[in-house]
Amino acid sequence: MVRSFFLGALTLIGAAMTTPAFAQDVDNDLLIIAHRGASGERPEHTLAAYERAIDQGADYVEPDLVVSKDGVLISRHENEISGTTDVESRDEFADRRRSKTIDGQLIAGWFAEDFTLAELRTLRAKERLPHIRPENSRFDGLYQVPTFEEIVALVKAKEAELGKRIGLYPELKHPNFLLQDEGIDSVDLLVRALKKAGYTKASDPIFIQCFEVGPLQRLDQLTDVRLVQLIHPEHESPADEPSMRYVEMATPTGLAEIARYADGVGPHFSFVLNDDGSAKPFVADAHALDLKVHPWTLRRENTFMPSALRTNDNPRGVGALPILMGLLVAADVDGIFTDHPGAAVILRESGSYEP
Repeated sequence: MVRSFFLGALTLIGAAMTTPAFAQDVDNDLLIIAHRGASGERPEHTLAAYERAIDQGADYVEPDLVVSKDGVLISRHENEISGTTDVESRDEFADRRRSKTIDGQLIAGWFAEDFTLAELRTLRAKERLPHIRPENSRFDGLYQVPTFEEIVALVKAKEAELGKRIGLYPELKHPNFLLQDEGIDSVDLLVRALKKAGYTKASDPIFIQCFEVGPLQRLDQLTDVRLVQLIHPEHESPADEPSMRYVEMATPTGLAEIARYADGVGPHFSFVLNDDGSAKPFVADAHALDLKVHPWTLRRENTFMPSALRTNDNPRGVGALPILMGLLVAADVDGIFTDHPGAAVILRESGSYEP
């Protein structure tokens, strides 16, 4: 069955692709967006992960942004930081453990907004998925939690070194919770940081993304940089708009509403592809509204693959990432988020998506 899917998928790819075009500039053709950096090879959201992704040829690097107690934008997957730092083992912060209701879910742990930047600086990053990527754990303890300002500085330094533009693709995490429950306006902080860094125009190499709606609508009034509405396959609704449903936002009518304030959509790839690998109408519907489509997330491990693209029963085993990427290219997406930017760049440049 798996082999027949592979053969059928290759047929779909070949039928949809005649003369492939490959991105040589940050805003041309298919964008390779390094999801949290080269997070398949280094602990995510570290300067090392971002730099490795850039060196591998990624067009954009993606930092998730949360905020410290003293109002500094930092990069972590979530504002609960025990999964990505060594805070749980630090006796001096044992009393900071608490429970918070975030986006309707009760979460216990340690939260970035309860620590000053100086305190966060004493922590060290660790691999978030050691059971899937144990080889990344050898880098545990080597890297600090980076600020957004440091990530911008790294990108600009690498631009000067490599002589090409490198894009930023920040995601605001839980901005409604931070504003309503913690009194922290991460939207305003980001706008000020962008102005300081010189990102103010739609032509600048930056996209801002969020799963929530209101923050993007605010950003549409505050900045001209490009905005992307994320769409989730498992969560029913945006946290700040419980009356809305992501599945309805993915319809032509919903996409038309998104086009009023955003420049693109970031759906899970299941919104783009049918189970047999053929394209759903999502991309065509979005393109009809001049919305870019950047699906997430391509990861090579079997556990993250559609069942038909898993090569064996080992969750850590390497699945058919080339096939999945080829199907998305055939569906005419404008970019992809991936934990493995190096592999994605090689595939894009070769034009071959056979496993």
